[in-house]
Amino acid sequence: MNKFFSFLALALLLCTAAVAQQQAIISFKAMGHDDEPIFGMSGSTAYFLKLDPQYELNGSKLVLFFEPSQALIKDKSYINILINDRPSFSSKLSKDSIQRITLELSREDISTGNFVKIQVKTLATITDDKCRDLDNPAMWIKVKNYSYLALTKSDKNFFSNVNISNCFDSKKAIVYPANPTLHDLKAVAWAYSRMKKTGTNNIQVFEEGKKPDSVRNYIMVGNMSEISPEKRALVKVTPQNNEGLFYLHKDIIVANDTVTQLVNIKNTIVPVKTVVTEKVPTEILFVTGGDDAGFEKTITALGNMNILNSTFGDYLLIDAAENTFFKTIDENRSKLSLKQIGGATNFMSGIGSLKSAYNFKNSDFSFTPKEVEIHFQGIYSSLNPGDRGFFNIYLNGSLISSEKLDVSGKLNTSVTINRYQHHKYNTLEAEFRFYPSSGNCQNSFTNFFSEIDVDQSYLESKNPFITNDLSFYQYPEAFNNGNTRIVVSQEYAKYAAAAMGEIIYELNNNINANNFPEFVYSKDFTDADFKKYNVVALLSRGDKLMEKFPDAPIKFQKDFRLYNSDNNKVVYKLSDSVSNGLAQIFYGRSNNATLVLTATGTQLADAFLAASRSITEQLSTLSSNVCISDVNNNKYLFNINKSSENLEYIDTKSALTRFWESYNLYILLGILVLILLSFLYVRSKIQKSQEIFND
Repeated sequence: MNKFFSFLALALLLCTAAVAQQQAIISFKAMGHDDEPIFGMSGSTAYFLKLDPQYELNGSKLVLFFEPSQALIKDKSYINILINDRPSFSSKLSKDSIQRITLELSREDISTGNFVKIQVKTLATITDDKCRDLDNPAMWIKVKNYSYLALTKSDKNFFSNVNISNCFDSKKAIVYPANPTLHDLKAVAWAYSRMKKTGTNNIQVFEEGKKPDSVRNYIMVGNMSEISPEKRALVKVTPQNNEGLFYLHKDIIVANDTVTQLVNIKNTIVPVKTVVTEKVPTEILFVTGGDDAGFEKTITALGNMNILNSTFGDYLLIDAAENTFFKTIDENRSKLSLKQIGGATNFMSGIGSLKSAYNFKNSDFSFTPKEVEIHFQGIYSSLNPGDRGFFNIYLNGSLISSEKLDVSGKLNTSVTINRYQHHKYNTLEAEFRFYPSSGNCQNSFTNFFSEIDVDQSYLESKNPFITNDLSFYQYPEAFNNGNTRIVVSQEYAKYAAAAMGEIIYELNNNINANNFPEFVYSKDFTDADFKKYNVVALLSRGDKLMEKFPDAPIKFQKDFRLYNSDNNKVVYKLSDSVSNGLAQIFYGRSNNATLVLTATGTQLADAFLAASRSITEQLSTLSSNVCISDVNNNKYLFNINKSSENLEYIDTKSALTRFWESYNLYILLGILVLILLSFLYVRSKIQKSQEIFND
């Protein structure tokens, strides 16, 4: 009998696997969301989850896990779920520490743009006195990041739903020719930037012929003559000379995969693996051209979001493409409204804390700001006698301004912050805090309302942050003025492709992207070019161009050591056997911005990529100009200048100098011993002479 039940369990598993193969489990964490706490008596949070066209909402499920505070009265606390702004679920909390909600989804639950909008609203209670519950820190409900969507895979609408305008959302990799040209590298960089703007993480870059078979959704760049005959046969439209082409190839293939299920057999959880065969959609977006001139037009179009977002077909022939560098006063970006940085109108009502949050970064401005004026305008309901109201401004979690509200009902306030208060990436919070007069709490929960005017509220950069030495804090804004050239060593070009993509993305990671650098090999970069352009150089350590940066903090072409200035211990020693990415930023000739990256070791591509990513992160210092990172995401920041005593070049010393530094203590000790022996010898001779004289 036990054997029969075991067999039945395995049979059930196989049936489950057959169904599971048609669904994909995608967690909130995989979509970029961590645990999300909802605070206060009445709180809410919203998720906008982007769906690939291969998924069908009919038959799909939403599974939410949430953890309520242990202090809540569960039968007087509620959770409400809205999908696409429609109520889908409401319930009291249960007594479970982790609670689960499962909701069926349908096509009506999808929003414009192929998003699923999920709102979680809560009403929490700790005591029967609402006034006492105000601002109680124990009032929270946390949505867990292992909540997930179980999405039904479908190829029913695959061919009609997927087009060039929306295909970037699902791309995972970029493939370039085995011997890439500058055009190929430029195409990789712009494709990488375009993919990253859609929120794609861990973008992979492969040389043609080295792409794993598991990667089925990718971008292929290259002139038509450089694409392999096998892939060229997939392109059904032939571009002419001087003509560019985007072509989206779509197909359904049959692939094998392994599904693992955990089965309870005789109270033991047993993992059982089964091989399933399923239909899998595959996409290849070709970025190409009839010749180099046509290919360049396609690359130019990659940088134009308007062209890509309005291309709803499977191919686009490009006869002309250009990027203009004309800037208006508004495009100089010294003054930004909250709407420009993504702020939305938010009508709030209730009592206690009513908050709105806005995110901005230094690169949203034309230059790194030294001071920023933060101005808020809005309206709120006038206060009754005895009511208390305040408007607070928080920057990166710190309170920077607070003022009392009055009976006017109009908000018009400003605060100026200095460079030490704002970071490369910032979170700005505006809070209305309202308390009704004593005795009116129970009847005043909807009396107070407020709204920030995101069109009239603004951030204004007052003065540029100017220093004698550039630092990573000023990257990438330092490259906003003037034209930029990306310079690469020809022998290292294929390893620098992904790093170039990171750089292009950062140079245009602002509300008005308009930085279109030229690409050039280091051997073709002339002395006159140093004075004309900002420079981003990705070079081998042996490149002769390395010797033409006299203002660089460190000469990367030489072996060097860096010391801890406090205890004089070596903290880094350059080694060609270890895969490290090195980056430094400084003012070059004619005071132009210069960024130099190099890589060591055997994993050159990973080292270049690590360096390009490390310099864009939220850095804790205003003065770091040298960054050393490894392929394991460890990074070290230094502030090096010409007078620094913690930098030492190893290969500039003669053999005699290195011998002296290694054995000087022993030599000095030997000299002291010889002096002592000489003294004793002379003394003994003198004593003998005195004895002979006395005799």
